[in-house]
Amino acid sequence: MSRDNPPKTRPRILITAGPTREKIDPVRFISNYSTGTFGYELAREARRRGSKVTLVSGPVGIRPPRGVKLIRVESAVEMERAVSREFGHSDCIIMAAAVSDWRVRSVSRKKIKKGSGAMTIKLIENPDILKNLGARKRKARTLVGFALETGGLVRNALRKLKEKNLDIIVANKLSPKASIFGGAAVDILMMTRSGKRQWYFGREKKELAKIILDNIFDSNI
Repeated sequence: MSRDNPPKTRPRILITAGPTREKIDPVRFISNYSTGTFGYELAREARRRGSKVTLVSGPVGIRPPRGVKLIRVESAVEMERAVSREFGHSDCIIMAAAVSDWRVRSVSRKKIKKGSGAMTIKLIENPDILKNLGARKRKARTLVGFALETGGLVRNALRKLKEKNLDIIVANKLSPKASIFGGAAVDILMMTRSGKRQWYFGREKKELAKIILDNIFDSNI
């Protein structure tokens, strides 16, 4: 989709953002440090370009962009349901959310009180939303995934790109010197299905959102 000769109808874009929360009891949960900034910047920029945008968001403290359909969710299972409903109405899906890999097997209905000694919480795997979408995807749709790694960034991102049938993967490495979650500027590696690889260093997420969407709107993914 060339930016110089834009189509009459802009693609319908589905974006996920933020963390998910997995309840332990009525007052506690398992989550991560995601702020949702990247996903919200992508939604804002996609809407600015004229696309119809649906944003499925975990719990964040960000004001949603104007003109965007916002669906609020909490858990990974809720996010999967929302994404599955919207998938068929979307030309492009960008999975920028940091989805919890596990959830508690049995959520307590009451606040768990301190006992004598350690407590064990049994976890089960959450559905792999991205992998399930990749299995459903056809050529007419573009699927973009994100990967945060602590090591083996290129190897792991490339494996995720292939195994989950992605068109683009945006990968970054967690550094002890810089926070990926909520940081103003980050380093990313973007890889495409066709073999294109490009590093972007020290870029703000607002700028990176534009770069990622440039690649999505480019027909040579």
